[in-house]
Amino acid sequence: MIVNRSIGSEQPDEYDELEQHLAQKLNAPLDWPEDSGLTVSHVARIAAAASCDTAYSQAANGHLIDLFAALPLPGTTEGKGFWERIRDAGGSGAWNIHPANMGGPFFDRIHDGNEGGIASRVLSFLEELTPSQRTDVAETIGSALDGGAIGVSGRYGGELWLRDAEMSAWRVALAGRREFETSEDRERFFEAWRRA
Repeated sequence: MIVNRSIGSEQPDEYDELEQHLAQKLNAPLDWPEDSGLTVSHVARIAAAASCDTAYSQAANGHLIDLFAALPLPGTTEGKGFWERIRDAGGSGAWNIHPANMGGPFFDRIHDGNEGGIASRVLSFLEELTPSQRTDVAETIGSALDGGAIGVSGRYGGELWLRDAEMSAWRVALAGRREFETSEDRERFFEAWRRA
């Protein structure tokens, strides 16, 4: 990851927010266990690093799955009609996310490490939509959302769904470039900004 996001305190004697939270929840002093190699403070730093590393890929992919789960399921009567309306509203771009083209174990592949597959399909779908198609797709999605459970429906709910899917897919795609980054890349990034 180019930017090492840290919530740690700038002062070595001060405990950061996560360390204080863990100490309170665990009811353990921050240096517990004393004279041990791994303390509550260390666990807090590990947790912060782990959340930064997974937030842009696994969590964003999980969120994409949640977004699709809010839509009618393929194979059901409601789902068959819904996905046909999506295809009609979205034109050829809709084939990127249509169950007939993306069905089977596609969502399962996330567990096998294909973390960019759904994201790239969502981005391709949205990129191909014209403004009028995007409006039609938003209305179609919004009409299928359960306004009672989610709190919004109609075109506005569909627009929120599309924006959320777009940003979640973008986070997955952006995180994919980390696989090719090295510590030298990170240092070059920081050095360039120091000199700017």
